[in-house]
Amino acid sequence: MRSAVASPSTVPSDAVPPRIGLVRAWLFAMAGLVFLMVVVGGATRLTGSGLSITEWNPIMGAIPPLTDVAWLEAFEKYKAIPQYKLVNAGMELADFKFIFWWEWSHRQLGRAIGVVFALGFIVFLASGQLRGRLAFKILGIGLLGGLQGGIGWLMVRSGLNEGMTAVAPIKLMFHLTTASLIYTFLLLVATGLGRSKGEVASVSVKRGATVVLLLALLQIALGALVAGSKAGLTWNTWPLIDGQLIPRSDLLFSVTPWIENFVDNTALVQFNHRMTAYLLLAFSMSHAWHVARTMPGTSARKRAVSNAWLVGKQAVIGISTLLYAVPLWLGLLHQAFAFVVLGMVAVHRSALSRG
Repeated sequence: MRSAVASPSTVPSDAVPPRIGLVRAWLFAMAGLVFLMVVVGGATRLTGSGLSITEWNPIMGAIPPLTDVAWLEAFEKYKAIPQYKLVNAGMELADFKFIFWWEWSHRQLGRAIGVVFALGFIVFLASGQLRGRLAFKILGIGLLGGLQGGIGWLMVRSGLNEGMTAVAPIKLMFHLTTASLIYTFLLLVATGLGRSKGEVASVSVKRGATVVLLLALLQIALGALVAGSKAGLTWNTWPLIDGQLIPRSDLLFSVTPWIENFVDNTALVQFNHRMTAYLLLAFSMSHAWHVARTMPGTSARKRAVSNAWLVGKQAVIGISTLLYAVPLWLGLLHQAFAFVVLGMVAVHRSALSRG
């Protein structure tokens, strides 16, 4: 009689635990929440709401002011910081509530992400659907998410210092870059989870996809510096900056010490963001052409070409945002679409890894 139990040699090499699709759906949902967090964070920044809550209380901070007295107390704390004194002096309570709710919503969404992650991780770990390297990978993403909460508070704290009316650009960059990494890792793991082997891609194709992904991450980091230094409100012409494609060195490096130009000099900050955008567009188009030539008629070709189109559209959105001096809706669209591009590029790279 033939044994009903399959021998190790008959078990598929890519076999996965049962119901792994639930884990994949959970990871995609987590990525969606991070995307929403980035959008709400962008709205919080663009409305100048990020410093409206001057304390960090991970537990009790979830409860907003519930009485008139509590609202007045929160408002008085805001009145004590430089942003109120230098920018919003004379603000009414109703206006304060508007910026408060943006920041409170941003923090609440962060708490919700933490709860959804913790509950999912515990349930899937206990049921055996998370184990081995997969469990450690996802735990690492969770730890990075916990670190992100601390980075967020350090960013806000930098804007409460004397003479500051917004958060420090470099800390905004760290905050958004960490969010980008969490989002990317979630999609990389989710896309490759429990799938059968796909189309075989050459090393050059995989390397090209990796370059595009790294450039997308770098571009988002540089975009955060543009936002933090408000460089998008200056040099509102394209393709020239101060009448030149490559501005004069005394304009690009007018700040001393010279290293601070990369963070505080609006001309250099914006120039770096523009140049990296050109590189990203060029590499994404080159990668699409290479994949189309070497892998015709495949899903990889469709993804690579689609990603090149997305990068092109993002470039148009970015130029429009600059020319119109960052209106709220365009600034928000630019940030949100950057994560659309990042997500699609990450999915493409992960899919190639399965080949």
